[in-house]
Amino acid sequence: MTATYRLTASAKADITRVLGESAFRHGQDARNRYAALILAALKRIANAPDGHLTLDRTDVRPDVRCFHIRHSRLESTGQPVGRPVHVVFYRSTGSGIIEVIRVLHERTDPTRHM
Repeated sequence: MTATYRLTASAKADITRVLGESAFRHGQDARNRYAALILAALKRIANAPDGHLTLDRTDVRPDVRCFHIRHSRLESTGQPVGRPVHVVFYRSTGSGIIEVIRVLHERTDPTRHM
């Protein structure tokens, strides 16, 4: 059974900021490709929240896992993104819903943002 995902307000703000920065630095086409990659990552997490490429991050917060979006390059419908640099932090609510908590740059310390 595939779970569904829900974005917190913080995750929505993160994605808006990431895509805005992508458009500013690399153009609208790059922004669209990055958006497709993020969407592919969210779908992959919903399909396999405990998949082998996810990591337990209970060191950050109880029941939190993360997934680097680079692992979804093959599922993305857009042209390949050269070097994706964002990580999705999420938790399973137990009711078939994956709550996406944050989408942070790979060099960001998640303990400071959750």
